[in-house]
Amino acid sequence: MSDGWNTIESDAGVFTFLLDNLGVKGVQFEELLSLDADALAQLHPVYGVIFLFKYPTDTPYTTSSAPLDGTFDYGAADSLFFAAQTIQNACGTQALLSVLLNKTPDSLSESESDQEIDIGPTLSSFREFTMCLPASIRGEALSNSALIRDVHNSFARSSPFVNETQRPAADGSGDDAFHFVAYTSVHGTLYELDGLQPAPISHGACAAGGEFATKVMEVLQRRVARYEASEIRFNLLAMVRDLRVRAREIGDGELLAREERKRKDWQFENALRRHNFVGFAGEVLEGVVAQKLKEDKFDQWVGGATDKFKKRVGERKKGGAGGEDVEMGG
Repeated sequence: MSDGWNTIESDAGVFTFLLDNLGVKGVQFEELLSLDADALAQLHPVYGVIFLFKYPTDTPYTTSSAPLDGTFDYGAADSLFFAAQTIQNACGTQALLSVLLNKTPDSLSESESDQEIDIGPTLSSFREFTMCLPASIRGEALSNSALIRDVHNSFARSSPFVNETQRPAADGSGDDAFHFVAYTSVHGTLYELDGLQPAPISHGACAAGGEFATKVMEVLQRRVARYEASEIRFNLLAMVRDLRVRAREIGDGELLAREERKRKDWQFENALRRHNFVGFAGEVLEGVVAQKLKEDKFDQWVGGATDKFKKRVGERKKGGAGGEDVEMGG
């Protein structure tokens, strides 16, 4: 296991089972395909959202004076869980914890009781230990937590070719970098919790529930509007109560069966992420080559594949397709 933090994907199945492996009960993630407040409100109770976006390299991102939207609330860092990001590639799990660790009984009022989450003994101990520390030291404590790091890294995509802990070039060249931030309602205020900022960002009064859905979507819409219209690489995940619990409460067998199938699919996909298929692919290719040589069809096979590739390239050029597919990682 690497001593660093590896990149993980912004995926509902990854984040749901990451929580599960940390001992959290009764919570899952749902991916939202639009910035529609009604779609988010239908998932009530919603504990918060995690937003993935392209890290801007052409304009300053962090600032000590004022955020681009909202206001810094320096005092809030003492009463809620907020940690500075001190290490590369940890922002996905850090955003997840920024919601999760603000949904414990001692961080909620009586009116927010439906927001309470059973975070389990491991994260309860971590929260208790770090809440007395300043935000910068909390970030160091998170970065140095071997247990949380190992769970995080267990969901990294296996690759023998990519150094997943390499930082982007200082001049912005190389692959695009992406960043996660969290939004949640704490003590009647909508907060943006971003470890790269000097303090929690307040977006004004906001009650959990329908009001949270409306206000957080307004903030996200303004954020997306700051990008060029051609930039579409965003991802939004909602942290909600386990939908299987709701299905059992209302006796909806169809919903329960659908959610159980979804969990099985997520488990299978997560297993594939951990597996390195390079050796398998090499063995298959070696076997195919040996068979073609045995049949004296190797040159014919290679020639046919080359012709098909040239044909596809020609069709792509005629169709005006340019560029490559982009896979977003966290």
